[in-house]
Order: sequence, then C-alpha cells, then structure tokens
Amino acid sequence: MKNQVSRYIEDFMAGIQSRNPAEPEFYQAVHEVVESLAPFIVENPVLMKNKILERMAEPERVIMFRVPWLDDRGEVQINRGFRVQMNSAIGPYKGGIRFHASVNLGILKFLAFEQVFKNSLTSLPMGGGKGGSDFNPKGKSDNEVMKFCQSFITELHRHIGPNLDVPAGDIGVGGREVAYMFGQYKRLRNEFTGTFTGKGLDFGGSPLRPEATGFGTVYFAQEMLKTRNDSFKGKTVAISGSGNVAQYAAQKVIELGGTVVTFSDSNGSIYDPKGITTEKLEYVMMLKNAIRGRIKEYAEKYPEAEYWEGSRPWKAKCDIALPCATQNELNGDDAQVLVENGCYCVAEGANMPSTPEAIKVFHDRKILYGPGKAANAGGVAVSGLEMSQNSMRLQWTPEEVDAKLHSIMINIHETCVKNGTDASGYVNYVNGANISGFHKVANAMLAQGLV
Repeated sequence: MKNQVSRYIEDFMAGIQSRNPAEPEFYQAVHEVVESLAPFIVENPVLMKNKILERMAEPERVIMFRVPWLDDRGEVQINRGFRVQMNSAIGPYKGGIRFHASVNLGILKFLAFEQVFKNSLTSLPMGGGKGGSDFNPKGKSDNEVMKFCQSFITELHRHIGPNLDVPAGDIGVGGREVAYMFGQYKRLRNEFTGTFTGKGLDFGGSPLRPEATGFGTVYFAQEMLKTRNDSFKGKTVAISGSGNVAQYAAQKVIELGGTVVTFSDSNGSIYDPKGITTEKLEYVMMLKNAIRGRIKEYAEKYPEAEYWEGSRPWKAKCDIALPCATQNELNGDDAQVLVENGCYCVAEGANMPSTPEAIKVFHDRKILYGPGKAANAGGVAVSGLEMSQNSMRLQWTPEEVDAKLHSIMINIHETCVKNGTDASGYVNYVNGANISGFHKVANAMLAQGLV
C-alpha cells in the first residue's frame, strides 16, 4: 500500500509538472494536497477511475488578456490580466483579484487551487477561482488606479456574473479598487447585481468584510488553543504583514487579551517589546490605509520599537505566530527559530505563507499549525455571506455577520479535527483541511458526470 501511494504521488506530480512548466507555487500547493489525499484516493477505485483529483488540478477555464491604460502623463501603459476559473462543481467561481508586480499565471493557479478547498470548507455554495494583474497600485494616483481598473473590467466583464464568477479583493485590491471595478461592470452590463464582494456598505457590501480574514484567523487559532485548554489571554503574538488581514488579526488578539509585538511589510519589520496597543494599532491603520506609508514609520513615531531592515518578524520571541503577508514568507529556518523561542501555535492569515520545510518543523515538533486554506477562510466566508445578502436584497448587522463568521470558523475547525487526528491524537490540520475540502467537491463532480 505504501509503495502504491508513493507511486501515485510521484506519477501525479510528474504529470502536473509536465503540463504546467515553470510554476513552482502551483506545484507546491498541489503536492501538499496530493500527499494528504493519496492514501484515501488509492483506497477508492471510483476516485482513481474518474481521475477526480487530476481534474481538480486542471482549471476549467483560464482567461488571459492585455490591459492598456493611460497614466497621468498621458503615456500608454500595458499590463497583463488573468482570471483562473478553477472549479465550479459546488457553486459559481469565487475568489479574489490580486494586483501586484509578482502576479503571473502560476501564482494565480496556486491561489485558485487553494480556493477550491477553502471555499468547500466554509460549507457555502462557492466554487474556486482567482484573478489579477501584474499592475502595482503602489505609487499610482487614484485617477491612474481608476483607469486601470476600468480597462481591466472592460475585458473581464464578459466572463463574470452573480451566477458565474464573483470576484473579490486580494493583495493590492481593497475597497477603492473593488468600487472602481464594480462601477465599470455596472456601466457595461447596465445592471446592478452582486457580481463583486468587498463592496462599500452603501452599495451592497457586507458589514465586517474588511475585518473577516483577520478575525477568522484568530477565531480558528482560538479553537486550536482550546484543544489544549489554552487561550490568547496573556500570550505574546507575532504577526507578519501590516495590511487589512494583519491589522484586524491584531485587533482581535488585543480584544482577547493577547499582546501583539510585530508587524512587517516588504521592506522590513517592527518589533515593539511593550506591545502594540489599540492606540498604536490605530496609527498603523492610518499609516497603511490612508497615506499608504511604510511600517518603518512606526519605529520613528514610537522610539521604544525596533525596526529590522530587510528582515521578517520571526526572530521575535512569541507564543503564537500569525503569518498574514504573502506566500512562502516563513521558511524552515524561520520555523526552527520560532519553536526554539517558545512558539507553539501558528495560524496562517495569508495563502501558503509557510514553506514545506517550515510545515515539517511544525509537525515534527507537534505544535498547533493551522494552514491558510482553513485558518484564513473567514474572508471568503463573509464574501459568501455578502452574496447571500445581495441575493435577498438586505443587509445584516455587524453582530449578525460576526456571529455567522465565528460559527463558520468553529465548524471548519471541527471538521479539520475530525479528518486530521492521527493515531497518537495529534491533529494534523493540513490533512484535515485537505480531506474535508476534497470530499464535498469530489462528490459533486462524481454526481455531475464527466464535465
């Protein structure tokens, strides 16, 4: 059996790499899932015969297009746009749009593949997709961002809709960008529908959508801690990133009695040994959201904080780590430093922020480790709730949305424990999330035939 499983994994990955050259992030995401699912698939001939996982790893549709736009100097700029519609077995494609210079097809395929499992875990009827562009909104004026977004949607509008594909925000795409894209979509289609999530509250958005991913990550970590009769109270927490996810994760940690000591951006990290208070967090929100500054400015305003140029925050001594920045930001050496410094709980607010080497360290040391597809599912969960509110033409209160979000994260944790507990009693949340997410999609694909 063991040899058969190993051979299945090897053959599967060889096929993935031959069909998808030079897409390392996609290989990484697929390999993690295949390792979890191979024993189950090998024992179920119907899954092998129908090649369910092979089909799940092949996008149903990939749209790639040019995005021409005029900058403020009147010069023509050209970027590349993408939408990867990965799987619609359980609902319309659902997933964010990312604007960042690093965006390419391989990264979006990895994100779309992860999204299929993440959306399934929420129990809401959403398939998986992802899109974006190599456009970087940093340093651009509002007018330039608007022109780019309008050009981007002028092409993409043909391929999205409330019952087809419902995009949201992601890195580089916040409320401003979603509003510009929604406005252009409405203009071109001459209709007002819930085709985007993450909209403003005045035009169909859901309360708590900006907070959802950060809050959800902390709710998931809270459930992991409960399995060891523990909580955030009195704990030191290291957080990477300084955007929405990091900010609202910090807010919830502070509410639950924890002390946040780090934030970061692409240039470096800050470490505040006295803790990032509510007042200091408000400064970070103003700095990053209003004036789009750099986290280095935090250390200039609060001299007790250290600024670590070009360094990630993982050397900070902490009990709990919440990686909330980007993929592969936490490697094996970082993981070793974290656990040696006493970290015993890691919950991912970003998508695939830990490398395979880091995950191995976490599992070898038997610490609590929640992968992104489970721990950061709160964002897409509230997006799904926004879709429901749009369909019913109503809006729930922030308290109602928060209660539903909390319930969804508790349910995701429970299903991960159910499918991820090994013979020793240790919960492998990676296996739990992958197996749980796979079941629903696989059953739907089998029922719908060869499509």
